[in-house]
Amino acid sequence: MNNKQRIRLIITIFLMPLMASAQKKTISQRVDSLLRLMTLDEKIGQLNQYSGKQVTGPESKVKTDLINDIRNGRVGSMLNVKGVKDTREIQAVAMQSRLKIPLLFSLDVIHGYKTVFPIPLAEAASWDLDAIRLSAHIAAKEAAAAGIHWTFAPMVDIARDPRWGRIMEGAGEDTYLGSLIAVARVKGFQGEQLGGTDAVMACAKHFAGYGAAMAGRDYNAVDMSEHQLWETYLPPFKAAADAGVATFMNSFNTLNGIPATGNSYLQRNILKRKWNYQGFVVSDWGSIGEMVPWGFANNDADAAEKAIKAGSDMDMESRTYKSYLAKLVKEGKVPEALIDDAVKRILYKKFELGLFDNPYKFSDAKREADVLNDGGHKTIARNVARKSIVLLKNQGNVLPLTKSKTKIALIGPLVKSKRDMDGSWTVNADTTQITSLYEGVKGKLAKKTELLYEKGCNISGNDKPDFTEALRIAGQADIVVMALGETWDMSGEAKSRTNIHLPGQQEALFNAVKATGKPVVVVLMAGRPLIFSDIAAKANAIVYAWWLGDEAGNAIADVLFGDYNPSGKLPVTFPRNEGQIPLGYTYYNTGRPVKNPENIIYKSAYIDSPNTPQYAFGYGLSYTSFSYTDLTLSAAKMHHTDNVTVSFRLTNTGKYAGEEVVQLYVHDEVASVVRPVKELKGFQKVFLKAGESKTVSFVINKEKLSFYNSKLQWAAEPGNFEIMIGTASDDIKLTAEMELL
Repeated sequence: MNNKQRIRLIITIFLMPLMASAQKKTISQRVDSLLRLMTLDEKIGQLNQYSGKQVTGPESKVKTDLINDIRNGRVGSMLNVKGVKDTREIQAVAMQSRLKIPLLFSLDVIHGYKTVFPIPLAEAASWDLDAIRLSAHIAAKEAAAAGIHWTFAPMVDIARDPRWGRIMEGAGEDTYLGSLIAVARVKGFQGEQLGGTDAVMACAKHFAGYGAAMAGRDYNAVDMSEHQLWETYLPPFKAAADAGVATFMNSFNTLNGIPATGNSYLQRNILKRKWNYQGFVVSDWGSIGEMVPWGFANNDADAAEKAIKAGSDMDMESRTYKSYLAKLVKEGKVPEALIDDAVKRILYKKFELGLFDNPYKFSDAKREADVLNDGGHKTIARNVARKSIVLLKNQGNVLPLTKSKTKIALIGPLVKSKRDMDGSWTVNADTTQITSLYEGVKGKLAKKTELLYEKGCNISGNDKPDFTEALRIAGQADIVVMALGETWDMSGEAKSRTNIHLPGQQEALFNAVKATGKPVVVVLMAGRPLIFSDIAAKANAIVYAWWLGDEAGNAIADVLFGDYNPSGKLPVTFPRNEGQIPLGYTYYNTGRPVKNPENIIYKSAYIDSPNTPQYAFGYGLSYTSFSYTDLTLSAAKMHHTDNVTVSFRLTNTGKYAGEEVVQLYVHDEVASVVRPVKELKGFQKVFLKAGESKTVSFVINKEKLSFYNSKLQWAAEPGNFEIMIGTASDDIKLTAEMELL
């Protein structure tokens, strides 16, 4: 690089913030200019979002009415219209409107568009932020190529109740991990800057507290302290906002008696004022109108008034804004300034996406064909799926399996299943591109290796099936691999369950097969933590595979045969039984903690179950082993402005190369507000060859020691802290004491 090039580079770097500011100012000016031209009806039109499943279908009154509304500038966004052909056709109708304001096309692209990746909870088990970001990027790239501008993801709700079906859609139970994953997904969907044709707008949902729905029941009420709200449930949303997420979605639940959709404390006070959020808020499907059955609004008109005043900018499908906002403004019940603020936020995003300059920017048929047929996406999906698998048990090192000179029996209702591999929330559910476990295993085996198969039982139903054939092939095999779990539609929205044991007769099938005396490897596939006590106790090996998407069969086979050494860790606690729920690792010690499991009388304990989970947050095994030694702190005491470096030696003491997710936990021993027994404050995924060692370091600063005190102030208090390094939340290898002065 010569001097002139250096000077140009320096000038460019210096001008970049100014250029960005100028661009922002230009968009704001364009928004203001357009707003001055808009009638009240056209403004309100921008606040309406409708489902487009019928707008591209056969002729009907619904279709005619929707087309007329779009042509008259009465619609701001359409959801469920996808593909270049249909999005271009409908956008062309919007271009017939007086002001030619383009539509936003949105879709639930939760874990893939054409290429289906693991469900979000599974990806969280990878603890690999780069992989999670890449997954979201590929999903966005495919969706954008198909004419989509906006996805309703990521879901950043903290969830500690596996009965709740939507736990599959988030990152699990931990606020720290969940916040980092929220950022990774936002940046993956949106890219470096909105407007790229390989990116879409993201949406942080559901604001707020939805993961704490009472009894784990979808759409239910939420009741929690302000302290719990700020410390546990809001941080992932704040992280998403700071990462530049384009939109927020409010939630179906009430929060302490106020529906989130009509909650001005959440949407106005916290989001738009305290956090200075500049994007816009969309309601969840019909949630504005649902404030009427909640008993919070008298009727739809009252609901529309409460929602717009609370800060809900766009109405998804309840049609209350369309029907009542103009009248409410004319009656003086709703200031037009509130309408203007909501419209500005929406128009700004349309300008940012570049839709005013080219309404068909995302409707390129050639790009759609090229991107959706990119074979490299499958390779990425397979790699992400492998990273998401958690090895829960490997007694006697029965895994990995050998590829030759062995006879393998595949037994279970999910062995040949394809649709179930993609799980809930898929766009196309194209089973022709899904690899089953059977196909994945068969593709690994030597020609002379015999592969036996029997379904054994269905997933649903309590009628005891005939296990005769399953037992016969198990008796012939050297080793049995069983594929058990849920069907794809047993977890997800509106799929809450009171009983999260393995459904049907699957556990009975396992016990019968295990009784043959053959070693049994169980592969569990589900969208949530399941309860499987007999399997946990008796299986030789357990692989938790979640729902891994299109490449599930290949990814599982890679792990079973040792072509990939599993490195996943649980992002959520697995209970022993439903009576322990909600259950997490960040519990409080109580005034009567259980110090000795043999002495629980008058202690905070159950008389019929241990307090401990079946599998703890952060737990996951490898085919190799790791030792943790030589913990050091750069200082035993620190001031608020100091940093302390925590270092230790990690060694791969096994025979295989592998990755270990090392975890840093902190416990504030005495504080003005009772603190959890441990909190995750850092992690690293470290790859080591067999016999290799590495020094791993974490930096502890004031931020990592801070919490919300009784006045909801974010602060660190002087005192002693326990520093813990471990391989899981319940498997701490190294500890040290440190004092904050």
